Amino acid sequence: MNMKIAFVGKGGSGKTTLSSLFIRHLAATGAPVVAVDADINQHLGAALGLDEDEAAALPAMGARLTMIKDYLRGSNPRIFSAATMIKTTPPGDGSRLLRIRENNPVYDACARGVELDGGTARLMVTGPFTESDLGVSCYHSKTGAVELFLNHLVDGRGEYAVVDMTAGSDSFASGMFTRFDMTFLVAEPTRKGVSVYRQYKEYARDFGITLKVVGNKVRGQDDLDFLRAEVGDDLLVTAGYSEWVCAMEKGRPPRFSLLEDVNKQALAALQAAADETYEARDWARYTQQMVHFHLRNAQSWANDRTGTDLAAQVDPDFVLGEQQAVVQPG
Repeated sequence: MNMKIAFVGKGGSGKTTLSSLFIRHLAATGAPVVAVDADINQHLGAALGLDEDEAAALPAMGARLTMIKDYLRGSNPRIFSAATMIKTTPPGDGSRLLRIRENNPVYDACARGVELDGGTARLMVTGPFTESDLGVSCYHSKTGAVELFLNHLVDGRGEYAVVDMTAGSDSFASGMFTRFDMTFLVAEPTRKGVSVYRQYKEYARDFGITLKVVGNKVRGQDDLDFLRAEVGDDLLVTAGYSEWVCAMEKGRPPRFSLLEDVNKQALAALQAAADETYEARDWARYTQQMVHFHLRNAQSWANDRTGTDLAAQVDPDFVLGEQQAVVQPG
């Protein structure tokens, strides 16, 4: 059962701050955590306490995409080369799968351990959008490495992959929005703040996406009433002003144990909501969604770009699941 969790929201909503607090909370409980900054505006490292030089030195997944593809395809006879493997290529017999707790070449190349007050987490980043990308590619080429990582990740109860997604609703340009057990949408109590929620709710309706809203920058009852009226039962928790967060954003975070009690309770509620999704995972549907978006991408652009019929990469007998995690092809 995967515990893959996304934080989404419009720019400036506080999604990176809240995702970093959630990562700190999970690490403090002793849970194994892989944190992924999938936003081209790379701020998660700083929110987890890295200084500018440390954050800039994080290895970019996007720059190591060929290595990631070569490792993940393993001995899968349906994937002839890394060049014919796209971001939605699903695993099959012979593919190498990833686990949260293990050591592997992908983590060696792309992940760095971050010491947090009360625990640790592995941190991976897509890498920023640079001038060399202008006019020749879009940021989806960066996040493709994250999508492949999620497609090949099998993790169990009490293990977490937390992804700080790109701002807005751009993740719907690929199938990555279906890769999560829980999507936390961070929304401010404004019309603009809930606009991304409406987009996510509409797009996710046909894919069984579990979506909960985290109200941020809530200052009083009027803000709370506004969010309840706009998002209804999808509103899970709210967060307001935090002295701890203010200190963190100045680069001087106190001990995490000193976070305000109301915010500790909110983070615990997020974890409880995510954990409730464990029993609901339908591995067959999860695999079918991978295949759906892969075939759609193959037909719309990837077959022409690779000169290969990428539908042939689909292994009809393969279903991703925890039983697969014990088998790691050499």
